Amino acid sequence: MLPLNNRLKKTADIRNVFKQGHLFKEGFLIFKTVKNDLKKSRFGFIVSQKVSKQAVVRNKIKRRMRGSVIKKLKEIKVGTDNLFIALPGLAKKDFLSTEQAINSLLRKANMFSNEQ
Repeated sequence: MLPLNNRLKKTADIRNVFKQGHLFKEGFLIFKTVKNDLKKSRFGFIVSQKVSKQAVVRNKIKRRMRGSVIKKLKEIKVGTDNLFIALPGLAKKDFLSTEQAINSLLRKANMFSNEQ
């Protein structure tokens, strides 16, 4: 489970990421990121009804995305607010392809602390 201090929960924070965030796209995922003044990185996950009308499927997609981020959390730079937005078609992808897309997005955004 993603720790509470790494979750992006307030509506104002999510709106800030939408307005000021840098956008990266990979397959059926969009990644937006913006710097914050905190000593931690926070993440939010958005899966709309356009992806699937079934709540079970949407929650499954969110669990997959969270699981991929949790695996990489120690390697991710601190001080950013991040949003992962699922696009229609992601419901048909398996966990491995979702994880690869997330890793690719994090690499594109230069989010790993061991990269320069």
